[in-house]
Amino acid sequence: MGVRHAVVAGGGVGGLAAAVALSRRGWRVTVCERASALTGAGAGIVLAPNALRALESIGLGPETWAGDALPGPVGLRTPDGVWLSRSDSGALSARYGLSARAVHRGFLIDALAAALPPGVVRFGVSVTGVDDAEGTVVVRTTAGDLDADVVVAADGMRSVLRGQLFPRHPGLRHAGEAGWRAVVPGAGLPPQQAAETWGPGERFGVVPLVDGRIYVYATAVTGPAARPADHHAELTRRFGAWHDPIPALLDRLDRRNPDPVGILHHDFHELASPLPRFHAGRVALLGDAAHAMTPNMGQGGCQAIEDAVVVAHLLAPRDTDVPAALAAYTKARRGRTTRIGRRSRRTGELARISHPLAVSVRNLAVRATPRAVAMRALDTVLGWQPPSGPAPASARTPADVEERR
Repeated sequence: MGVRHAVVAGGGVGGLAAAVALSRRGWRVTVCERASALTGAGAGIVLAPNALRALESIGLGPETWAGDALPGPVGLRTPDGVWLSRSDSGALSARYGLSARAVHRGFLIDALAAALPPGVVRFGVSVTGVDDAEGTVVVRTTAGDLDADVVVAADGMRSVLRGQLFPRHPGLRHAGEAGWRAVVPGAGLPPQQAAETWGPGERFGVVPLVDGRIYVYATAVTGPAARPADHHAELTRRFGAWHDPIPALLDRLDRRNPDPVGILHHDFHELASPLPRFHAGRVALLGDAAHAMTPNMGQGGCQAIEDAVVVAHLLAPRDTDVPAALAAYTKARRGRTTRIGRRSRRTGELARISHPLAVSVRNLAVRATPRAVAMRALDTVLGWQPPSGPAPASARTPADVEERR
């Protein structure tokens, strides 16, 4: 038997994590990335303990993430600066064995790319479809066809391959919010604390990155495709009177600065309903392609990394029955990601409350929740452990056959 070949559609966080995990389990991997380079575009990403544990299992351990964990306290505030809840970031480490790290998305992309063998990523190449014949997959790309033993579709929330495999699925729906993201220099500012501030139907987040910069984000209730003419002016109108350091951070987003900071703006979307499964034959869907969720829990990228580790583990044995392994992948991942997606949606609904009386009740409930109770509520999310030991036997079982129908 020759070296097995995996084609990964998409060179984002999930796709590159899958490529690293598969290559370290003996697969020859080709990543098709439509961009001309791994530019590091984007903003910050918080690697929660579950994601850090997954990355460590594929060789990206603590030495990869230069800098300290998120400085405490971490929690929720009101626009006048009053803390609704907070906990020291050390509590994460004490409870889960790892704290969180906040890095620029480009830093994470570079770390994943550096862990790949040379020549794995093909730039300027998009996957346009698959033909899943018996025993192999023909991958249609803009640069010609590729033969593969397995395909990992990590091509984002508007996944072309998801549309091909599940043409009757309703796809994405607008989540009722839009968001702004940016990374600003931290020089000249006092040390920052990671916090999210909830106002009436609006939020503002501040997250120090390990490199000294500061990731800021904001959300507001909007309809689809609502685009302010001036993002900085809109953010200042909404958040300029909120507590420090928000006004100072907004000043650093002013486009009139000598070195202006780019502001990313996007609508929030999620899958209208869960997919019936995360695989079809020899094709696996991963990350946003499989379970696009709102960003309210900061778990979208973390779940994509978990997906990557699990699918590679199940595909590890050289005698793997690929369709059966991918059926096991669906079984392992679909329930967990569906629950987290629903929880993220509920968090967003809570944060979007705008009636003054309802806001007061919400804030009182948050403040009255004991810290230990709030921490325990995160156990099922942050306490996840990557698979270890040998992968399950690859023989098809009646359950596997039923799953693939």
